Amino acid sequence: MIFLQNDYSLGAHPKVLQALVDTNLENTLPYGEDEYCAAAADRIRDMIGRPDAAVHFLTGGTQTNQTALAAFLQRPHYSVISADTGHICVHETGAIEATGHKINHVASEDGKLTPEGIEHVMFLHEDEHWVSPKGIYISNSTETGLIYSRRELLDLRACCNKHGLFMYLDGARLAMALTSEKNLTASASDEECGAADGPVDFKFLGWICDAFYIGGTKCGALFGEALVILNDALKSEMRPLIKQRGGMIAKGRLLGVQFDTLLADNLYLDLGANANRMAKLLADGIRAKAAADPSKGYEFIAPFETNMIFILVPKEMVPQLAEKAAFETYPVVTDTHQGIRLVTSWATTEEEVNAFLDLL
Repeated sequence: MIFLQNDYSLGAHPKVLQALVDTNLENTLPYGEDEYCAAAADRIRDMIGRPDAAVHFLTGGTQTNQTALAAFLQRPHYSVISADTGHICVHETGAIEATGHKINHVASEDGKLTPEGIEHVMFLHEDEHWVSPKGIYISNSTETGLIYSRRELLDLRACCNKHGLFMYLDGARLAMALTSEKNLTASASDEECGAADGPVDFKFLGWICDAFYIGGTKCGALFGEALVILNDALKSEMRPLIKQRGGMIAKGRLLGVQFDTLLADNLYLDLGANANRMAKLLADGIRAKAAADPSKGYEFIAPFETNMIFILVPKEMVPQLAEKAAFETYPVVTDTHQGIRLVTSWATTEEEVNAFLDLL
């Protein structure tokens, strides 16, 4: 099968797997207090330019989001604001709500949260008869594969400051967001973090976010996410809260080893860049086929910016494609066409992309 269903079904990058083999028979301190977790955390602090950052390693994205947001929403009536396409809204089985906190979801056509959406929520939640929004949730890249620009993040930060909200960024596909062509070609006017121009990088995220996580599961790790907390008011009591939610594994060094390897020698970003390159090759090929045969009606449902492509194909083609390719259908349907989602990964090859284009 040509696999374009997701970017997390593979095992680990060979360097990560080798590092796990090399350290397999070592005895270390348990529960993330080992030298490998310490080294990986120090590497992250250096990358983002924040020696004061608290870094915690968890096993998966839903667990990280639930643990972090439940901790950050410190009173029972506090809520978090998210685009209605946000992962916490649609793909986490009510994990946030299960902690007793409401998600104020805002309609979004492109998967992004905007200051206008935040203002609308804040206007409606003005007294004790409503939950009290205390933070925002965004993801980069978004569930539709788009990225936030510096200007957009600065505008969100200003809105958060205005209303006393924390900014939490889900980085499940952060490697793809940071290495997307649109991000890397953003012109920079100067080197200051507060500049509206230029690419979003680790240091910018360390400056503008209250907390974010670096996703490993979708970018070369067997499993694992690195939660980074910058706001001192959100740091306290995280280890017992992680333990309570099942996130503190005894063999915590397995997470530290993976992240220390991924973040060395630019490997993490290189893997994200490969996913993006393969997606661009795929998108360019689809565009060429659409131009060569307009009768097929291939159409991009959403702008293409990272490693996820959403297109319309003739309905009768979907089961034919599914005989030799793995992908997901997407809930956009016309009388004649069905939406599908194609996802490239850190390990996708040109041969796989070309095989799908030939199949198409």
